[in-house]
Amino acid sequence: MAGKVTFFESSLSFPSSRNTEGAESASADTPRFVPLPKAQHELDGSAQAQDQISRCCNKLRSLRASDSATLKTELNSLFDQLISENYNSGNHDNIHPEVVCEMLMHASRLVPLSQEHLIIKLSQLIHQLLNQLQVIVDEHALDVLVSYCTRALRTCSSWTHPEVLLALSSLVYGNGSRCHRHLPELLGLSGILVNYGDPSQPDIELRRSAVHCLANLCLSVPGQPYLEEPYKGVCYGILLRTLQSPKPPDVEDIVFCTLLQSALKGTQYFLNGGKWKAVSTQDLGTLLALLKRFMFYGLPGISVEMPQVLYPAPLPQYETIPAAKPELSQDSAAQKKTAGNKKRKSRGKGKKAGAEGKNDDDDHTSGHLKTGGSGVDQSGWSLGSQSASVTSPSGVTPQLYPSWKKGSSDSEFSDPEGGMQTKLRLYQARVRQSALQCFLAVVKCVEKRILYGYWSSFVPDAPGIGGPPPLTLLTIALKDPSPKVRAGSLQVLSALLEGSRQFLSTAEDTSAPRQAFTPFSATLAASVRELHRCLLLALVAESSCQTLTQVLKCLAHLVSNVPYNRLRPGLLSPLWKQIRPYVRHRDVNVRVSSLTLFGALVSTQAPLPEIQLLLQQPGSTSALSTPGISTPQELSHNWRLPTRRDGEASSPGGGVEGDPEGPCWMLQLCVSLVTQPREEPYSDSDAGGSSGASLEPLPIRLEALQVLAHLVKGYFSLVQTSLLELGQLSTRCLKEQEPSVQLHGTKLLEELGTGIIQQYRADANTTPSAKCVPVCQVVEFWSEVLAAPMISALQNEQHPTLQTSACDTLSSILPQAFSQLPNKTQVLCITILLGLTYSENALVKAAAVRALGVYILFPCLREDVMFVADTANAILTALDDRSPNVRAKAAWSLGNLTDTLIVNMQSVGLEFQEEFSDMLLLNMLRSATKASGDKDRVKSNAVRALGNLVHFLQPVHLGKPVFEQPLQEAMRALIDTVRGEATMKVRWNACYALGNAFRNHNLPLGSADWSKEAYSALSYVVTSCKNFKVRIKSAAALSVPSTRDRYGDAQQFAQVWQALAQALEHSEEMEDFLEYRYCASLRSQLCHALLHLLTVCQPNDLPALRSSLSDQSRPVLQGFLVHYLSNKGVTLVAGVDGAAGDEAGDHAVPEDGLRALNETLTRLKGQLEEAVLDSSEDLETVVNFLEDVLRNFEEVKESDSKVFSLPLSKLPQ
Repeated sequence: MAGKVTFFESSLSFPSSRNTEGAESASADTPRFVPLPKAQHELDGSAQAQDQISRCCNKLRSLRASDSATLKTELNSLFDQLISENYNSGNHDNIHPEVVCEMLMHASRLVPLSQEHLIIKLSQLIHQLLNQLQVIVDEHALDVLVSYCTRALRTCSSWTHPEVLLALSSLVYGNGSRCHRHLPELLGLSGILVNYGDPSQPDIELRRSAVHCLANLCLSVPGQPYLEEPYKGVCYGILLRTLQSPKPPDVEDIVFCTLLQSALKGTQYFLNGGKWKAVSTQDLGTLLALLKRFMFYGLPGISVEMPQVLYPAPLPQYETIPAAKPELSQDSAAQKKTAGNKKRKSRGKGKKAGAEGKNDDDDHTSGHLKTGGSGVDQSGWSLGSQSASVTSPSGVTPQLYPSWKKGSSDSEFSDPEGGMQTKLRLYQARVRQSALQCFLAVVKCVEKRILYGYWSSFVPDAPGIGGPPPLTLLTIALKDPSPKVRAGSLQVLSALLEGSRQFLSTAEDTSAPRQAFTPFSATLAASVRELHRCLLLALVAESSCQTLTQVLKCLAHLVSNVPYNRLRPGLLSPLWKQIRPYVRHRDVNVRVSSLTLFGALVSTQAPLPEIQLLLQQPGSTSALSTPGISTPQELSHNWRLPTRRDGEASSPGGGVEGDPEGPCWMLQLCVSLVTQPREEPYSDSDAGGSSGASLEPLPIRLEALQVLAHLVKGYFSLVQTSLLELGQLSTRCLKEQEPSVQLHGTKLLEELGTGIIQQYRADANTTPSAKCVPVCQVVEFWSEVLAAPMISALQNEQHPTLQTSACDTLSSILPQAFSQLPNKTQVLCITILLGLTYSENALVKAAAVRALGVYILFPCLREDVMFVADTANAILTALDDRSPNVRAKAAWSLGNLTDTLIVNMQSVGLEFQEEFSDMLLLNMLRSATKASGDKDRVKSNAVRALGNLVHFLQPVHLGKPVFEQPLQEAMRALIDTVRGEATMKVRWNACYALGNAFRNHNLPLGSADWSKEAYSALSYVVTSCKNFKVRIKSAAALSVPSTRDRYGDAQQFAQVWQALAQALEHSEEMEDFLEYRYCASLRSQLCHALLHLLTVCQPNDLPALRSSLSDQSRPVLQGFLVHYLSNKGVTLVAGVDGAAGDEAGDHAVPEDGLRALNETLTRLKGQLEEAVLDSSEDLETVVNFLEDVLRNFEEVKESDSKVFSLPLSKLPQ
């Protein structure tokens, strides 16, 4: 396209000084044209071209402005010579951009505005040099030349203006923001481009050139600001009106196509200039209606009548396809003549058409796929009603070929007429392609939540059976004759589907269909089904390799976002069967995309029962060994397939594919793609490179390894029988020289290790089932893996990403297997990880620290004091790192390490505590306190570690003065975090940490200065925090102290009681309805805390209890306590989202609460008999309340037992 300019390489140098006066003549200081030094292999033609250009430039720069006829003659001659050069030939690559700018500025000084013929030639020279040499002019040259062009447009005759505008478009390409001095003259109220670009402009050439200038003004190159307002809005208004205006009757179709293409390109540049702003002058519905109209512009056999505006709606909007002949202005007479013919002119004959559709020639179609032509209607839309057979297990049917590939006759047109029609179809296809590119820009700049309101306008929800097909993106993908346009529609659809999981999650069709109305969930589910059906049709019919790649990528986006667990099964099976042959397609990109689609299938919502059944099916011989013959696109290429004897084995892995007991066929396929030699007849010779000359291209091998990783992650039970083979494959990958192959090998190992751990974690509460991989086999697996290649990967400092992945792999070793590895292997793993925590690369350091945080939980390592100490020192060093990611991983590992200290304190006892260094413990306490003031992702684990450390402190530590100040700082850090404005996760962890600290019986809880603040903070959270999970954890912390003296004085005890009672009374009040699911859990925990306070209360606490039990809150509290004791609605017995294994200790089952209630009542009744007159009233109130609770509980229990004891005949019917 004219005016298209790109940057030169950054290595090109510009002169430091430049003339500042626009009218100054060339001086001796001006740099002459000197080509850059040429390589010895440069052709003689290039040297001659450089010499000729050098002579012309030097001669031009030696001229001085005058009115002589000699100057005009010389300028004519020089301009002709410069214009006649072909700058695309590659012989002019060494011309400096600044030399071109200097020459053009000097030429503009030599050509007066009265010499219109010279102005024409200068404009052509500006356009040609900037366009073909790909020069972006500097700011000074831009100012001089744009000023010259605007003066010429104001002064010269109108017949010169198209050429001047063409030069102007090349000058302003990507320079809109730097033309601010000229923008008022160009885009003001009476600006040149505003007048010439207006739809009322009668001269179509002027209008087209002006719109082209506007488009280039809207373009912004990276690193430069966008065109400023209000001029940006002016450009958009003119472009929009251009798209809305009809074709003038006296304008040729091809010329109008170029105008539309420029307007669409300008709109695309405008949309690329930032996020969409919903203002009065920018209506999204209007723009989308125009784009939808031009997406079908000139499509053979269709005339589109679109609404002027599209509105967000759940259902498709009104649009019609007239039954009569098309009458839109863009349709030529010859198009009308052939609209009703079944046959179409064959593609690929013309020179220009061949470039567009050479991959769609009829020669690439199989004979039996062309035999369904009798079913084609006059408009060529026969595909929709015959699509159901594609989804049948029988595979491809002949009727599914698109109508644009069935005709092959040229008899409708004579040669000149046919050539014009071919050219017109090419230009119309470019308009459709530009509209789709513009739509893609809309998808990128408009928020998806807004764009999904227009979903039904571009995505069908039902096939068009018995009527005209719906005009959607899928219509283009199935019907458009241009492969580039079809690919464009698929790119837009892929962009729409990307990130659509939340929108599509509402789709559901598992329930019985409703008769009265169709809910939106069912409509969206129908749309999802139609997407599968149409894309499967496109997959079967497509012959262009580039477009076929887009079909597969679009399917991958669709599969990744659809909620298949909410849809009826059966959507994936037809797709699965159709894509299997494409893994052996002749085009490498198609093969890579098909593997990507397989990866999406085995990773989406895994494990899906439908995918599990498909993976368990035996492999197909044709799909794996004679691949191309099953794809409809390659039926005519079977001459490339080698002849196979009946007795030859066909499995790529060497096994028997029909054996259902053998390995998963997809696993066999991927392993063969990674390890087996390339089958030359099916692969392109050099597409993407390969790590070995005989192996598959590198992209295919990497994608196959990714599919294996997804398969292991989602369906480990199907591949666990091949565990050792996969380990050998990963080891082989680690031995290769290509770092990307090594990286994918470590990723596969990590997924294998994680799958084994998850198996044993699922059976942690029971004996390991027979389905788990035996520990002996896991030990054998890791013994082979942890050999020289893995160690080399861990020590490969040239590739930090590989080191990071190798550290993650080490952290995925099963603890039971690690303890049975050879001692030297264990020591090697630990030594390497400890060393990598001092790596200069932040990613490697973070991965190593995280791996140590996993190892510290291993039973075979956590009791080793030396290992714990070494790990603690490494973690503390990383906790001071400048990288937030490293600090976050270090805080997580520190939390795990302190969890280990608590476990050892309970299992090993004083022996471990005495051996552990007091100084190291003090450093850990100080570092955790400091980290609690870091970012939230660090703070959440730092407070968890603080709680564990305070819990771990023994009397010997608390008695030392050196621990006094750090302990106070640690407790105040926890208190501040509980009260602070951090995320709910951080506050939850802080409440958990305080409860954990309260479990230390040696802590001076109740008498320390910080004790009152701690209870006050927890009381505040339990009554006011909007997050119920944080309230639950604070109530659990308040119920931890086991004796009355740990609650402080009577005033502090009363504050805790009143806070818990108030929280229980208002437990059904919430700001966010999502918290409702935690209401029952919160009430249960509050009831447990109140009953616990009653068990420890003393006589001086009774006045506070009486005050809360004698007002209107008494029946509310009584009702909740009875409900809790009757075991109704209790969902918090096992804890809520615990951070450690002792979470269940925060809660008591209702039976324990009933026992505590009876014991408390007995104790208080005994005190009532001994009480003096002053305290008897308070005590009596509390006793009466407890007796009422107990009495109501017995009544509820008795009524429930009566209901369950009724005979069946007496139960209500």
